[in-house]
Parts: sequence; C-alpha cells; structure tokens
Amino acid sequence: MKLRVLILGYGEMGHAMEYLLAARHDVHIWNMGVVIKGMHATLEDEVASAQVILFCLPVNPHHEIASRIAPYLAADSVCLTIAKGLDETGRTAAQVFERVFAGRHHYGVVYGPMISEEIRMGRHAFADAVLSDAADFEVMHSLFRGSTLVCQQASDMHGRSWSVILKNVYAILFGVSDELKLGDNMRGHLMVAAIAELSGIVQSFGGKAHTPYSYAGLGDLLTTATSEDSHHHALGRKLVRGEWSAISGEGVHTLQMVEKFHVFDWRSYPLFSLAHDVVTAPEALHERMAEYLKLLRETQSCAI
Repeated sequence: MKLRVLILGYGEMGHAMEYLLAARHDVHIWNMGVVIKGMHATLEDEVASAQVILFCLPVNPHHEIASRIAPYLAADSVCLTIAKGLDETGRTAAQVFERVFAGRHHYGVVYGPMISEEIRMGRHAFADAVLSDAADFEVMHSLFRGSTLVCQQASDMHGRSWSVILKNVYAILFGVSDELKLGDNMRGHLMVAAIAELSGIVQSFGGKAHTPYSYAGLGDLLTTATSEDSHHHALGRKLVRGEWSAISGEGVHTLQMVEKFHVFDWRSYPLFSLAHDVVTAPEALHERMAEYLKLLRETQSCAI
C-alpha cells in the first residue's frame, strides 16, 4: 500500500527516512518552517493530507509542533517519532505525544539501532514500534515493507522510551573504559550492569522488567556503546583525555534533566551515578572510577 508520508525535519535521520521510503511512498518533507518537498504551501495543508507524520526532530520542538498540527491531522493518520531524548521539562517524546494526542489522534515511537549513515549506505537497521493503537501496525508494515529497516511490533511505550534515552548515559562509560584500556572484560561488566539498572529504572516507572532486553534497549545500547563513530563513546574518551570544553549530547542533557527534575532516584543506581559524576566532575574521573571498581570487589555476590 502506497502511503502519503510527511517527514518533519531534514537532518541526518530525515535524510535516512527519505532514503528508506521515497521509492515506495509519496514522501513530502517539511524543515525549519518550510515545505521543501511537497505539493502544498503550508505545514497545516501537508498534515491534512498525510497518512503518516514522521517526527525526525529533536524532542524539544515536539510539543510545539504536535500542538500546532493536532487540529489538522486526518482521522486515520498516525504520528511517529524517532527522537531519543528529553525536552527541557524532562519529558520524553512519548510523554509529549500522550499529552497532546491521547484520546484524539494515533501516535507511536520507533526505537532501536538505526544509525543514519548505515541506513543511507543500504545496510540494515532494526527497531521496535510501539503504537497507541496496535491496529496501526498494519500501517507500519506497509510503511517499511521492502526496506532495510526491520521493524517489529512491541509494547511498553514508556519503558522503551526510557531505555532508548538512558542508554546514551551508559554509553559514555564504555568510551571511558576503552580510553582507560580497562579491557573487553570490563565491557562485559558494563553491558550487564547497565541493562540490570535499566530494568530497575523502567520498573520504577511502571514498565516491564524485560523491556530493556530489546532493540530499544540492549540493541541500541550495544550499537551506541561499542561504535567508534558513536558520539557518546567518543565523549567518554574525551573525558579521560581531559578534553572538557565541548561536553554535550543527549546523554549529558539527560543527566541534567534527571537531576534537575528528580525523575527517579538515580543515586540508587551505581553505574548511572558513576556516569553522572564523571561527566559533572571530570577532573575527579580517575578517582571516581577507582572507587567504583573497589566497590565491585568489596560487594561481590552470588548471581541468581
């Protein structure tokens, strides 16, 4: 089934989504207040005729754009987001959509290992799709059928949202570990400990314990934490080298928002706390890492 798709945002992921969809669907693109590929002059007109609206935007403008387009959405349309961050009020994209669209329009999230450069090279990518109305997965199937994005139906929208966001925080520590030459065994520990903490955090929000063991959690964490091209992996390396002048990214912003809004009891999670401390006080990184490793040695326990 050929769909009319409106892509909002034309950065790296906007280009990647165009690459995936343009050959099989009627793709229109809106970016920075301008319709750059489409038949209509305004965003409102484009939205009114679109069956799928794909938010390839950072989280911050989600509320403004979603609120703007809500009155013009077609009754059978669905809004999807791939944004993996928190806005300035500490909300996920799913929480923004829920607030604006719940009971009025259909919406969903698409999360997983989806590196835009690899998509545009024709390589496969993988994602969980969680929808406000499960019946919309037929639309998702039509949207990505025949493309290199393998998209599977999933549940626990908020659990997957937090998994895909918080993984950026943990990914920083993989870069720290690699720059400190702590070895592959340490990578194994970080992966196990990060997923265990994600499971606990997700459950604290009412999510499912197994949710982080998914494309949106483990899959995306593994990709982000081990890729030399990953911004957050590179950030961890920079912290060790004392390059502290440009410490930014979704993971850093997430740490700031979690602390500012007391989103959860983050000090109860040792690895998350370690990431917080090495980012906020990088001058004490070596001491803090030594403390963490000492704690591991002193608190050895039996696995269940």
